[in-house]
Amino acid sequence: MGVLCLYVTEIFRTEPFNATIFNEWVMEGKGLALQENLKLYKKLLSLGIKIVFLTGRTEDQRSVTATNLKKVGFHTWEKLVLKGPSYTGKTAVAYKSNERKIFEKYGYRIIGNIGDQWSDLLGTNTGNRTFKLPDPIYYVS
Repeated sequence: MGVLCLYVTEIFRTEPFNATIFNEWVMEGKGLALQENLKLYKKLLSLGIKIVFLTGRTEDQRSVTATNLKKVGFHTWEKLVLKGPSYTGKTAVAYKSNERKIFEKYGYRIIGNIGDQWSDLLGTNTGNRTFKLPDPIYYVS
């Protein structure tokens, strides 16, 4: 079965990335959908592609993340993968590579991998194609 890994992408403030402020903002549940992503999402669903959201957000943000995704138009997905406590200290590349490896282990074939940060796209098990989205708001180095 084919799966497309999408990453929870949000429009954030123009200040340098600050994890504390970012996590407070996440808990507000006011993330916006990029309209191009929403259009692609709907097209992929119509083609029978299963969507996976893989994010560096933590498990304690699952409810607000799922609610926010639905509020902005992302109503259906195969999985919403958030970072559990066992990933403390691991890089985003290592975490996301491992999660993609798990999907492939269970029979999924990653046909596309879309992200706005290089850490979304680097590492292993990245799929048939990768697509780097521009992010004019912040950059994670």
